[in-house]
Amino acid sequence: MPESLSLSVIIPVYNEEATVAELVERVAAIPVVTEIVAVNDASRDGSAKILERLLAEGRIHRLINQPVNRGKGAAIRTGIAAATGDVIVVQDADLEYDPAELPRLLAPIVAGKADAVFGSRFLGGDHRVLYFWHSVGNRCLTLLSNMLTNINLTDMETCYKMVRAPLMKSLVLTSDRFGFEPEITARLSQADARIYEIAISYSGRTYAEGKKITWRDGLAAFWHIVRFNLTKPARPTS
Repeated sequence: MPESLSLSVIIPVYNEEATVAELVERVAAIPVVTEIVAVNDASRDGSAKILERLLAEGRIHRLINQPVNRGKGAAIRTGIAAATGDVIVVQDADLEYDPAELPRLLAPIVAGKADAVFGSRFLGGDHRVLYFWHSVGNRCLTLLSNMLTNINLTDMETCYKMVRAPLMKSLVLTSDRFGFEPEITARLSQADARIYEIAISYSGRTYAEGKKITWRDGLAAFWHIVRFNLTKPARPTS
């Protein structure tokens, strides 16, 4: 394996004017990051202007503006298609996940041990204490996912999923909203990918601070887990 691999960071953005500039600065400061692809999902606040400024300043390498709001999963798919690095990772724009953890996630891939690395919030990393029932819900979703994939993850719903680019681009992904997490987990399992987990810190937000995922998304995730694990999509013909 090479001593280093180019890393593309995809940042889906929807109404994150309060945090996106700081987040991009943090990502750009990480030496292993070689490309930042921001996807503005038709934000209604000042996020678009901030991203245009960051692009002009060379802080981000590619900015894609979705004409209408299509959801996080759709924004990530757009970013995956545009990314040019050897490895791809998704980074939320809300400062809940610390980009300083990215070199640790990349290490098993560089070492040739993993095709994908998940950053787990439940392996003992530092974390902000917040919603009890969210943690219960996350563990239940992970348990159901594990039962159907027959892999032993501790945090299926984590944002930090780092994947070799050829593998990531080969996966058939269709979910437009938060169903992206169970879908990519199912597809990686079906592809027999070698998956590692790394403990990460987590600084969750409250709803007053801008958290977007709701109990409806949690209920929908149960259906997504079953649906994506029991079906294998037909690859589109060219």
